[in-house]
Amino acid sequence: MASPNRNARSAVVLGRLLGIAFLVCFGTGVYSHLLQQPLPGMRFPTHPAQLYQFTQGLHITAGIAIIPLLLAKLNTVMPALVQVPPVRGFLHLLERLSIAVLVSAAIVQVVTGLLNTYQWYPWPFPFKQVHNALAYVIIGSLIVHVAVKLRVIARYWRARDSYDEHGRFVPDASVGSELLPPSTDRESRVDPATDHPGAHAVASHPRGLTGRLLRWVDGAPAATPVGAESRDARPTSAAEPRGASPSASLGAPEASLGAPSASLGAPDASPAVRDATSGPEASRASRASAQATDGRRERIARRGFFAGVTAATVGVVALTAGQSSTLAEPFNVFGARQRHRGPNDLPVNRTARAAGVLATATAADWALTVVGPAVSRTFSRAELVALGTARADLPIACVEGWSQMATWRGVRMRDLLRAVQAEPGSQVRVTSLERHGGYRIMDMGPEYAEDPTTLVALELNGATLDLDHGFPARIIAPGRPGVLQTKWIEKIEVIA
Repeated sequence: MASPNRNARSAVVLGRLLGIAFLVCFGTGVYSHLLQQPLPGMRFPTHPAQLYQFTQGLHITAGIAIIPLLLAKLNTVMPALVQVPPVRGFLHLLERLSIAVLVSAAIVQVVTGLLNTYQWYPWPFPFKQVHNALAYVIIGSLIVHVAVKLRVIARYWRARDSYDEHGRFVPDASVGSELLPPSTDRESRVDPATDHPGAHAVASHPRGLTGRLLRWVDGAPAATPVGAESRDARPTSAAEPRGASPSASLGAPEASLGAPSASLGAPDASPAVRDATSGPEASRASRASAQATDGRRERIARRGFFAGVTAATVGVVALTAGQSSTLAEPFNVFGARQRHRGPNDLPVNRTARAAGVLATATAADWALTVVGPAVSRTFSRAELVALGTARADLPIACVEGWSQMATWRGVRMRDLLRAVQAEPGSQVRVTSLERHGGYRIMDMGPEYAEDPTTLVALELNGATLDLDHGFPARIIAPGRPGVLQTKWIEKIEVIA
């Protein structure tokens, strides 16, 4: 547990990065949720057409980056998480509960979010509702946590206020941090000339089995019983002078040659020499040298730790961002979808077989029903083509994070609505041939229904729609999640 990386400054740095990532995920996640379940009267921009492609790609990328950052933060604050005693009072209990909520909610959120990108749901609760609720729990507990730790955050916000001239962490117990070196609370009780580094680590560990486990983790020596002394620490006897030498006895040859008297017990050096080598100046120089060495070691440990965290974060982002980014596409090793792979040169999330529409979507008598305020019409696929088709270059962008630009051709939605005498600015409801699923019925606001690039698509990337991409007809509109680009449609009706 004793590590140069486990201090308040490291916790603040990682906390800043996590805070930014969580806020990015929260903002982009709320936007995605409102697109799928808009509040009354809400209107959304239809351009740029790649808006949702950008926001959802950012959402998934930031969420993946949170994983190594969160693990690094938990590693840094581990001494505080397992502190003994775990609770020191009522207010401390509330603080610990808020941290427990934040940590547990964050872990559940990133794990379930990651599995959602692979469309794997090994849990009994609905993902979308729980994911949305946990986002507010995380942001709320994060605000509480920042408020509680505000003094610590302010104190260690800047590196120059956190380390001394040697590069050693500067402990400040007055701000209430639980990530201070063990020596902080002993500085007033130890003699720096006789104290040794291992003593701090021993004193910081609790008693009992927990203390033994933590000492084993730190590689610290076992605690010495109170009052016990090392045999090697016995003081030198006064009868054994440090400078005594057999050749310095009475009658030595040097004495007969007129050499200075070297009587028994005479010192081997002058007082000036002794003061220069073992006096206060030497002690201060020794301590300064030790401090410089400790500072270098701490800097190396910190830089190695943060270099590892940076490499892990950049690695997981670079190896997954290619599912939504053209620049990172060559490095997409672990992304849930590979761009340009699938029928019509486009990935597929939900197949016709999975949707249960193999028979109905390929039936010879398929027709699209368009219901207006007073007029209803049905169109076969050939009649839709006869109305005249338009082209639109729009991305398909899924909530799971993958996206790809594609070329679509079909009938403009606004032309179909005019064919049933619908008023401009109408809201419509689109129904799929699917008989089950939360997105078989989709509502579309007037901003999308009137946009000239919103199509009832019949072709994709220069070929007839593949069955898995929505044959005989599907919806494609700018700036919307893929789950709202309804496939295998059978009816469009004006609802307002």
